[in-house]
Amino acid sequence: MSAKTRQDFSAVAVIGMDIGKDVFHLVGFSSDGSLVLRQKIKRLALVATFQTLPPCIVGMEACLSAHFVSRTLRRMGFEPRIIPAIYVKPFNKGQKNDYNDAEAIAEAALRPNLRTVSEKSQDQLDLQALHRVRSRLVSRRTATINQIRAFLIEQGITIRKGLRAVRNSLLSVLDERQDEISPRMRHIILDLHDDWMRLDVRIEAVSDEIEGIGQSEAHCRDLRTIPGVGPIISTALVAAVGKGEAFESGRDMAAWVGLVPRQYSTGGRTTLGRISKPGSRYLRTLLIQAAKIILMRPHNWPGLSFGAWLAEADLRMHRNKLAVALANKLTRIAWAVLRHGRGFDARMDTVAEAL
Repeated sequence: MSAKTRQDFSAVAVIGMDIGKDVFHLVGFSSDGSLVLRQKIKRLALVATFQTLPPCIVGMEACLSAHFVSRTLRRMGFEPRIIPAIYVKPFNKGQKNDYNDAEAIAEAALRPNLRTVSEKSQDQLDLQALHRVRSRLVSRRTATINQIRAFLIEQGITIRKGLRAVRNSLLSVLDERQDEISPRMRHIILDLHDDWMRLDVRIEAVSDEIEGIGQSEAHCRDLRTIPGVGPIISTALVAAVGKGEAFESGRDMAAWVGLVPRQYSTGGRTTLGRISKPGSRYLRTLLIQAAKIILMRPHNWPGLSFGAWLAEADLRMHRNKLAVALANKLTRIAWAVLRHGRGFDARMDTVAEAL
């Protein structure tokens, strides 16, 4: 490596890194905006390459391996910034290629008011993986149940919707109406039922592991003091946001989850539409389900700190809209609980800051 090249590398102030499966593309700029680095490296050469570079800002898009790369570079003295892809897009120039993407990432990383993704620890990634496995298994179980119902409908037999209804009536229906079902179709449905039972065992095992983590982790225990929040939601929140330090307020966290109205405002006129729905669909679904459970038990509302608001809103809002509004409030409470490190029942006055 020539002295001139080393001098150019020493002037690097920010690096944009386009992360691929096997190849990374790097584009670096100096403090005056001059291009001083343009390089393609193998994934295995990541550490060796950055050992030759001075500590600087390293921007990368949020993707599967971004958190691992970020932790690796932080240990080496760099300042990694994980940027949502939607914030990088405005900085793209020219046609799409890996070097142009890396250049756009480098420019986005220099923006002082740009929101970045908080770096996840290995424990968070492990917990997030458990939730993804459970979500996939639940989806497969739902698909299996729907297929069983579809095959029965083709035979002129209907069963009510819902896991519990099918579980309670399937075998009795097969016995009582065996004259209407061919032996081969009966065998197919019983095989699907066996698949369903195996999925139930796997789902229960993963759920038990998640619940065990929720009981041993302090932040999860604090979150479970919030009405409607159990082991699944508490661990999903911790896996997604950690201690909530990436958000300045509970409102910011609710907006990140996607529980705020979509806004289109111009000329001083504000137009609010349906909820924005960015962020994690899985987490948003869980929070709305928690809100609907609370709405099913109005006799418990007077004992809640937000019970008066809930009773008044119930008179003027559709139940689905109210469920989203309540999910928004639960998200803001969750942020306050995580940031203050205290349960909801322990300090309602502190948690009320998020509302």
